[in-house]
Amino acid sequence: MTDRELDAAGVGDPVLREAYRRCRVLNARHGRTYFLATRLLPVERRPAVHALYGFARWADDIVDALGTGADTARRDAELSALERELAKGLRDGDSTEPVVRALADTARRHGIDHAHFADFMAAMRADLVVTDYADYAELRRYMHGSAAVIGLQMLPVLGTVVPRAAAEPHAAALGVAFQLTNFLRDVGEDLDRGRVYLPADLLAAHGADRALLRWSRDTGRHDRRVTSALREFEALTRGVYREAAPGLAMLEPVSRPCIRTAFVLYGGILDAVAQGGWSVLHRRAVVPRRRRAVVAADGLARVVTARLRARGGDGPPDVRPLDPYPAVSEEVA
Repeated sequence: MTDRELDAAGVGDPVLREAYRRCRVLNARHGRTYFLATRLLPVERRPAVHALYGFARWADDIVDALGTGADTARRDAELSALERELAKGLRDGDSTEPVVRALADTARRHGIDHAHFADFMAAMRADLVVTDYADYAELRRYMHGSAAVIGLQMLPVLGTVVPRAAAEPHAAALGVAFQLTNFLRDVGEDLDRGRVYLPADLLAAHGADRALLRWSRDTGRHDRRVTSALREFEALTRGVYREAAPGLAMLEPVSRPCIRTAFVLYGGILDAVAQGGWSVLHRRAVVPRRRRAVVAADGLARVVTARLRARGGDGPPDVRPLDPYPAVSEEVA
């Protein structure tokens, strides 16, 4: 994290500055799409976002990145230790763990509800033992803690032009939309970890199940039943983006380019999945680098416009359409 960002955020303590830098590293390493979008935020808001996402990445690492050699008991112990440190950090406003220190500072500065962190940790713990979901309602309950609360944590940092409560359902939906996109992109990798996030009833409706997914993954062969189920999951995910879209206009203007860019880039992952023939069991779908650059440049132009207006300048009218995601373009342009 640059000194400029930390100075602008009013983070002066050297130990705390280093804690925020650690969060930035975690976010950059694991969240390429959102890290890119975060760079479009005003500099003083970036450290808080890195703290929130850095903590989330760290907890997720405990669940997933300890590797197959780490048994459930060890991961449970790691999560329990983190929960204790988190509770202490939020209570005292400080911690010996750098990531928790930065998170606690961010929560204090922005008045973030501590219940969101508790809900998130509960979802992380569920990942230790829950390996599939019977239906979408069950999956959505899990995603409240794993994804929706991330959007709710972010909202005080981003700011709104409406009462925050009005924007919260859309912020929560956007967190869910992003995670559903990840679930679709990562079906094969999650299967290798022993998890299936595609609801069992959705798979069954197309004549598919976990065993068929495993067969397709292992053989590299396609099956029309799997493809059909993946197409329905994609359509379901696009529906959640439509739930989220009205919330973009509710954010403070200087925050909109960041979230809009993330919205477009994550939507682009869905496009890449479809264009790749829903082959997510065999290869990872990615947004082409050139497309990412175009979206980032558009976001930067919107940042300039928003900041000119915030300073009282006229600025050019921001009338560019949301071309990369036509299914929701009218709502978020």
